[in-house]
Amino acid sequence: MRALNKSSKSFFRLRLVVATALLANSCAALAQPVGEVEFSRGVGFAQSPGKLPRALGKGLQLNEGDRLTTSDGAAAIIKLQDGTRMTLRPDSELIVQQYQFKQDAPDNSMVMQLLRGGFRALTGLISKGSANAAKIQTATATIGIRGTDFDARICGPECKQESSKVTEQARPNAVLASAKLVSSQGDISATDGAGTKRKLVDGASVYEGETVDMGAAAKGILVFRDESRLTLGANTRFSVVNFVFDDKNPAEGKFLVSLLRGSMRALTGLIGKSNTRNVSFATTTATIGIRGTGLDMDCAAEASCNFFTWLGTIEVTPLGQTALQTLQAGQGLFVSRTEIRPLTAPTLENLPRPDTIPVNTQQLFSGGSVPTDEEGLFVFVRDGHIEVTSSKETLHLGRGETGFAGANGQTGRPLNVPLFIQFDKVPLPNAPNPLMVSVVGELGKQAAPVCR
Repeated sequence: MRALNKSSKSFFRLRLVVATALLANSCAALAQPVGEVEFSRGVGFAQSPGKLPRALGKGLQLNEGDRLTTSDGAAAIIKLQDGTRMTLRPDSELIVQQYQFKQDAPDNSMVMQLLRGGFRALTGLISKGSANAAKIQTATATIGIRGTDFDARICGPECKQESSKVTEQARPNAVLASAKLVSSQGDISATDGAGTKRKLVDGASVYEGETVDMGAAAKGILVFRDESRLTLGANTRFSVVNFVFDDKNPAEGKFLVSLLRGSMRALTGLIGKSNTRNVSFATTTATIGIRGTGLDMDCAAEASCNFFTWLGTIEVTPLGQTALQTLQAGQGLFVSRTEIRPLTAPTLENLPRPDTIPVNTQQLFSGGSVPTDEEGLFVFVRDGHIEVTSSKETLHLGRGETGFAGANGQTGRPLNVPLFIQFDKVPLPNAPNPLMVSVVGELGKQAAPVCR
């Protein structure tokens, strides 16, 4: 009887082991495919939870939950279902923690965890569909992706060593944007001169020559590099016609913007304080000159505008006329194609004055707070918008900007773009011949800078 019981227990244990193994295999089989490997060089693996590693090779299917690793000297380019492409750097480890994508679905999402090393990425439809749908988690900070082309790298001593081998001069880590958006709500977009449209969220950059469109329930504040601020209301269309600013010589700056439709409250900045002649606002009915000013502009579609100044003095020149009218603080003017008359009260009390909203311009535009040989997370943006959020603060990066997040939670911009970023030898994910780029890099040929 004891022998029978012992045999029965062994049998049941065997069945339990078999059932557990079958369940593990079944769960692995149900893992959602997320994409495939387009290119690989050197030794690398993809490993699903509870499964044996699979060698990275062209055509290998990648699944949700996969841990991707590359050895020293190896690299792999992966393509995900939404069109995202990533080059996984040598000696890197990345986990596809969550991935959900269906064409035009509202709940698409992507969450990855970068444990070491780094990648170069050209993101796809998930990040373009929603501001919070795609993110990369690291031990130092979380990278929020806003539809962009960027590099991310966790640096130890090896980054400094790479930079030391480059003989070229580093270029300044300058903010190229004319302005950045803060305190926004609703649907806001920007269209460049080529007609390319993109969504804007807090921290997003606006560049010279772009047109900003505000949705029916939208509002937000544009903060310019010279500290000018514009509050834009719903259904507003606004264009940055000309913006030039050097903080070492603000009097030579240029500030010309155009209100095509809608409402705007403006506070002029350093350019206006240094040289009032170099600041002007164009509207459908008049051109506005300033003298260190806070003013309101409200233009209807039928080509009529209300102007009101609440700080300083403005000069209103109706279109087609040479005579101008000077308005002191507390004065206003209605201008249409057929009528000009004074206003006794402001018309935009529903919008906040831009000087009443706290803004950290240092965080939006400043650089030079981080040594280029610091150890931590570096992010470089070739195009688009990246949000780097640490335990202490958030750093917004636009086209051409490099940002950093350290283990202590501090973020900032290096004074110069680190040389290991400028002259990166790892192929971009859309490189036409990644093998050639890799071979040339190994031969010691210096790669061309990422941005000239």
